[in-house]
Amino acid sequence: MRHGVRLGIDPGDTRIGVARSDPTGFLATPVETVKRGRGDLARIKAILTEIGEESTLLEVVVGLPRSLKGGENPATAKVRVFAASLARKVRPLPVRLVDERLTTVSAEAMLRDRGRKGQDRRSVVDQAAAVLILQHALDTERASGDAPGEIVELEGDTPHE
Repeated sequence: MRHGVRLGIDPGDTRIGVARSDPTGFLATPVETVKRGRGDLARIKAILTEIGEESTLLEVVVGLPRSLKGGENPATAKVRVFAASLARKVRPLPVRLVDERLTTVSAEAMLRDRGRKGQDRRSVVDQAAAVLILQHALDTERASGDAPGEIVELEGDTPHE
């Protein structure tokens, strides 16, 4: 297992859920919900800067929505564009895309089961989804020994792997 803090991102159309791991890569925890739009990438970079002051940063993990059969769809394309913009903003820190099928649905169900209602639930569901995305990536790496998902490559960059 690689050592270092990972940031998990659940990019939605309205809000972006943000989570982080501990330096050992064992546990994901919620950080905040960032409003989507002007300044959202700057806020994510600021969160990374804050974390980087206390720990070694390893990478950013972004949830990639796929169809239930694993195919790409319009939401997948939007997240790929977002991830490329984020990768340019946080370079040279690597950004990875990991499958996030049904994480928001799972996060909603988990919060509902814990008694979170309406607006209260909506305010944290994106963070909970980011936690699920990141925790899945951490668990996958721990089980396989390989970094999860696919690295976001930018034109002119040398491949990370």
